[in-house]
Amino acid sequence: MDDDGELVHGGWLTTGDTDGAVRTAGLLPVLVGAHTVRRLELPVPTMLPALLRQMLLPVVLDAIGVPRTRQEWAEGFDRGRFSDAEVARLTDYLGPRYGDRFRLLDDKRPFAQVADLEALNGETKSPAQLVPSIASGNNVPLFSSVTEGDELLLEPGQALLWLLHAHCWDTASIKTGAIGDPQAKNGKTTGNPTGLLGQLGVTVPVGRNLFETLMLNTPIVPDGLDPADRPQWAWDERPSSLGWKSPAGPEWSPRPAGGLLDLLTFQARRIRLIPCATEQGPLVHRAIVCAGDRLAQTPEWDPHTAWSHIAKPKAGQPPRRPRRHASGRSAWQGLGTLLALDLPVEGDGPYTSVLLRQAGDLGAEEVLPADYPLGVEICGLEYGTQSAVVENAISDSLPLPVASLLAEDDAALRAAVLECVSQADQTGRALDNLNNDLRRAAGGDPLPRDKGQRPSSQFLHSLDATMRRLLAGLRTVGEDDDLLERAQIAWELSVRTAAVREAEALLAAAPPRAVVGRVAKHNGKEVVYRSGKALGLFHKKVAEILTRLPEGSDNGEAAA
Repeated sequence: MDDDGELVHGGWLTTGDTDGAVRTAGLLPVLVGAHTVRRLELPVPTMLPALLRQMLLPVVLDAIGVPRTRQEWAEGFDRGRFSDAEVARLTDYLGPRYGDRFRLLDDKRPFAQVADLEALNGETKSPAQLVPSIASGNNVPLFSSVTEGDELLLEPGQALLWLLHAHCWDTASIKTGAIGDPQAKNGKTTGNPTGLLGQLGVTVPVGRNLFETLMLNTPIVPDGLDPADRPQWAWDERPSSLGWKSPAGPEWSPRPAGGLLDLLTFQARRIRLIPCATEQGPLVHRAIVCAGDRLAQTPEWDPHTAWSHIAKPKAGQPPRRPRRHASGRSAWQGLGTLLALDLPVEGDGPYTSVLLRQAGDLGAEEVLPADYPLGVEICGLEYGTQSAVVENAISDSLPLPVASLLAEDDAALRAAVLECVSQADQTGRALDNLNNDLRRAAGGDPLPRDKGQRPSSQFLHSLDATMRRLLAGLRTVGEDDDLLERAQIAWELSVRTAAVREAEALLAAAPPRAVVGRVAKHNGKEVVYRSGKALGLFHKKVAEILTRLPEGSDNGEAAA
């Protein structure tokens, strides 16, 4: 990469290719050869949606256009790569049209930054404030090896990735006031929301290579893109009548999204990277991060989030809100949300993302084959006090059978998958009840709801690999109902084996007095609690949950 951080051809993006090689290339070579890129080598999972939304997708959509019909989408997907005509458009887009705007360290128009941004107090800070895993200000991770007082030098490629990450995931902490920002008070700006993705339950469908991933993340838009909808690097082409502030200046405004391109490249912060000259070339050693645009409301056509549907919203609130991921749960435990293809008929409930619903429609028309290896990556950040610090990062990936996304009349596979998830959840609760009954039998109290390690956590973790193998295997089931039934029986055997193993460990840990038990009042009635009775109730409940298994069958066979 040259001194001004040229991004189109300069090597900054590391890829793992289909031939097993690891390469570093610029934006244009990566996009043109997207069909040969197996994965993007990124520092953290939350970087993938940031890079897709802030750069890769909007460049492709603005240069080539969005598909207007499923047939048009299918033609591009079946081709398996960008056509010669599309490559020519990408080359022109990143060359004569906008190539000079993709320079990270340009003096006049640095990419996704404000060229002359200055803090009201005249100070600059370490670029550590762009990296959530490094201690900076109030954000102090437990095991950070770098403090705010240490000098952090970022190569231009690294700085770009964390710059895009900050626009999407930055905390809601107080921001430095910028010269020229009339809304800054006392040298700072308060009331900042987190970056856009920090408010979502990010769900990204992925394919076998980067090209397929780009296609799976491309929504079909029957009317095409609005000509007034422009990405952030073409902000000067937006109609002046909108009255929005330029992302290339220190001023900002609360506003709605102007369209898909504007939403994907939304500049939630005003940032300036400050390089220094070294023997290794320019390195970013200081940064200024100030308040940026505030999205008035997440539009329902945002492609990368699941939703919570609210049947009776309060006045002024939308009926659909982004549904954030919960930590401590594997992605498969949330399949009830990922596979919620229809709005709840009654009451509140989940609703899956735009792109997964689209994948289901494409599967119904056999554009996506039933055995296509569709994957889903979820990620998120959990914020702490007033969303000013990062407390936890969430990420997981999951194989997802295309047939599980089909409409209700073809929902046999989806029903089977959801039944498997429900069985695991119910069996976990049965284990927790067994644990509580054993504690009562020994003279103790049940485990408080919000404290302690529950046996269901260990149980569900033990099923993680089995569920992923099941989901991958269900891609090949097709219309073979017998094979689907055998898969469910095998799953129930695995569930019971894991549950019995955990139950035996709980029983072995119970003290001898639990055998005799005790009488205690529960809901106003006297109840006898003893270990033998608790274990019998547990096995009875498991038999009610796992209905395909004969009662009293050999558990050793399941383990085998």
